[in-house]
Amino acid sequence: MPIILGLDPGLACTGWGVIRADGNRLSHIANGQIKTDAKMPLPSRLLQLDLELKDILIGYTPDAVAVEEVFVNKNPQSTLKLGQARGVVLLGASRGGVPVAEYATRLVKKAVVGVGNAEKQQVQAMLAILLPGVKLAGHDAADALAVAITHAHLGGR
Repeated sequence: MPIILGLDPGLACTGWGVIRADGNRLSHIANGQIKTDAKMPLPSRLLQLDLELKDILIGYTPDAVAVEEVFVNKNPQSTLKLGQARGVVLLGASRGGVPVAEYATRLVKKAVVGVGNAEKQQVQAMLAILLPGVKLAGHDAADALAVAITHAHLGGR
């Protein structure tokens, strides 16, 4: 029964979610958010992201990590910061030798809801069905759980 860590990278907030997959049966283990202070220097924020992700990886020892791919923002500065946070997440996740997969946002929505243009509320409603009793730490944590579920359904294909 593999444990899957889903990650929704961001500099201000990186969502994370851990599930266990037993065939088609999924169970929620934990979810949360890594938040950094915008007043801190960028290197300090990236270090905080790395250290907190390391604690999550050690604490839950996932068999696989699934990361949501970057979408392009209209603001180039925001896109650059997102890319830097994503780089920290990919490096941190790979450091322990755990396989890392990446999934496009549209594919995640399609895997969880059935349509690639689903709204966030639709994704969260499906999470409540797929992971009964789940208490979401926030939108980013919900997205991370959706990425983990996508990997559980598509990771072996």
